[in-house]
Amino acid sequence: MFRRIGVVLAMMWLVGAVPLTPVQAQVNIDIRVGSNLNHGRRISCLDGQRMLERRGFRSVRALDCRGRFFNYTGRRQGHWWWIDVRASDGRIVRLDRRR
Repeated sequence: MFRRIGVVLAMMWLVGAVPLTPVQAQVNIDIRVGSNLNHGRRISCLDGQRMLERRGFRSVRALDCRGRFFNYTGRRQGHWWWIDVRASDGRIVRLDRRR
């Protein structure tokens, strides 16, 4: 019993010895639409072409760079491809082999 009282008194002394200061939480949340390529902005037609070249396509030509999707044609692994790229983030959304 005396031991419990001693533990309780020690805890009360420790709590009283610690200064109580207000704590401020600093939270920074950054939500963006798009991609990190252009800091949330749409990619350009030339950016899409360069991205396709970095992904292994050669002789990439832009067919239509208006609207939500950019249309390209390019050659990879000996075949010609139709390629659609999402303008908001540069993701390939369609890849069809030309015949």
